[in-house]
Amino acid sequence: MILVMNIGNTHIYLGLFKNKQLEGDWRLSTDQNKTEDDYGWQLLQLIEKKKEELQEGIDGVILSSVVPPMVPVIESMCKKYFHLHPFIIGPGIKTGLNIRYDNPREVGADRIVNAVGAIEEYNGPMIVIDFGTAATFCYIDGANRYIGGAIAPGLTISADALYEHGSKLPLVELEQPAQIIGTNTIHAMQSGIYYGYAGQVDGIISRMKEEVKSNPFVLATGGDASLISKATHAIDKVDPYLTLKGLRYIYEKNTS
Repeated sequence: MILVMNIGNTHIYLGLFKNKQLEGDWRLSTDQNKTEDDYGWQLLQLIEKKKEELQEGIDGVILSSVVPPMVPVIESMCKKYFHLHPFIIGPGIKTGLNIRYDNPREVGADRIVNAVGAIEEYNGPMIVIDFGTAATFCYIDGANRYIGGAIAPGLTISADALYEHGSKLPLVELEQPAQIIGTNTIHAMQSGIYYGYAGQVDGIISRMKEEVKSNPFVLATGGDASLISKATHAIDKVDPYLTLKGLRYIYEKNTS
């Protein structure tokens, strides 16, 4: 079995593949104060039952990260608890991705992994959106080349900013409000945050389509993808496992 991990600013998203089948996925909090042992024990508790069910051990590990200080911690954990040296998305790793960014090294590991997964699963041209701590919009052309995109604050960051900078405004739960015209402060904030964010998403996609003069397929993933997609008009499909699948494809490219 293959253990895949994506270390984000808020969560570590991990999955366990047997051959090409995703057998389980979990999220852990990203905490730079935790040690390799903290994460090792957490992971063992999560995946031990699954290993017993499938009667198989872990043969390989691959990880991507947008939090550099977390990489040595998770790398040490993999060596100590699984006796495996993980593949780490970065220089020297084969992805098969044709990156046309001004400086390809600036493209985040999460964006690379999502692009690989999207190309393998769907084919271009596409706009791939990852709704995480930050929202990334990536354009892949008809020749499956990674051209570039846009980065915006994520939905949670937007809500937190309104609370932190508005002295009389409460911290609200992120959910789709029943109506856009709120009749109290909490509902009004939920409406503004949610529908305002959905409008931003539709606006960025619309401008990208105008710029490339085509109608690319729009694919969304990430923790807030299902929530936001309900209010947008431009998202064609939500694939919550895109990042995990992208990591598996890259693992195969480096072991075949």
